[in-house]
Amino acid sequence: MADTLKLEIVTPQATVFSENVTMVTLPAIEGQIGVYPQHERLITRIVPGEIIVTTGNTERNFAVGEGLVDIAADHVAIVTDMAIAAEQIDEAKVEEARARAAARLQEKISDEEIASVNASLTRSLAQLQVKRRRRM
Repeated sequence: MADTLKLEIVTPQATVFSENVTMVTLPAIEGQIGVYPQHERLITRIVPGEIIVTTGNTERNFAVGEGLVDIAADHVAIVTDMAIAAEQIDEAKVEEARARAAARLQEKISDEEIASVNASLTRSLAQLQVKRRRRM
């Protein structure tokens, strides 16, 4: 029985992470779930939040957007619109984007624009949460 699983986090821009890990915690649509090797097969959606990657005694954190996750006994594949390592999050820029999105919601905009701005706001909040919890 394997004691690791292959984790891949892919965005439209790049493969953000691809390594063997001992555990992954992710924000699924049903709530936060932890995945260990030999997990039952599962395909589900992820929501904006934090992915915690554990390898031995080391932990890495990523802010993620919406996406899909495919879990099997020996791998976890995540396809998402955003994945940023905690140490790469620029808190000032993200706070600025959050403020712009919040201000935009105060304007008279269409339903489509509201959905787009809400998605941007949600991604900004996920990044801020990860960065502020894991001060680098």
